[in-house]
Amino acid sequence: MKYMKLLMTAMAAILFFSGFWSGKSNSDLRKERLKTNKETLAYLYKYAPKSKEMIRRAYGYATFTNLGVNLVILSAEGGKGVAHNNKTGKNIYMNMASGGVGLGLGVKDFRVVFIFENKKVFDNFVNHGWEANAQADAAAKAGKKGGAVNAAITVAPGVRLYKLTQNGLALQATIQGTKYWKDGDLN
Repeated sequence: MKYMKLLMTAMAAILFFSGFWSGKSNSDLRKERLKTNKETLAYLYKYAPKSKEMIRRAYGYATFTNLGVNLVILSAEGGKGVAHNNKTGKNIYMNMASGGVGLGLGVKDFRVVFIFENKKVFDNFVNHGWEANAQADAAAKAGKKGGAVNAAITVAPGVRLYKLTQNGLALQATIQGTKYWKDGDLN
């Protein structure tokens, strides 16, 4: 029960600091997400130049900014992002939350980029958005100092994932359930 209270407190803090209750207009929130999307792609292209061509040829992609907390045996993440359909040019504003169990300790700010090869996997992600995963990583980064273990992986047929650590200090090995969903206020 003690860990559950810690997890709930951590999740509330993640949601608060990630801007879910910012008081800004929907127009301003959309602009912020598009700016973050652009920054995330620039960061990805710097460290994985081949991803630029992959995204250009893809049916669509999604970028998310996330804040994660690991407290001994529980982990929680929260974030927001944009899914972009390359064929129609439409942006779909989305949110994400995750909870899991495993060994870990730390806090980290990271970005996630999904690349969708076809309409079926893009539509499935946007409309259903579940991802279940196991992960192990180590990150020690503050601004431009430090490093992080990041790699592109295929998470499902037709879907590639890049995870880019922005800031934080974490050591973890967790099994998590993550939910991505459309933002009802911004779409």
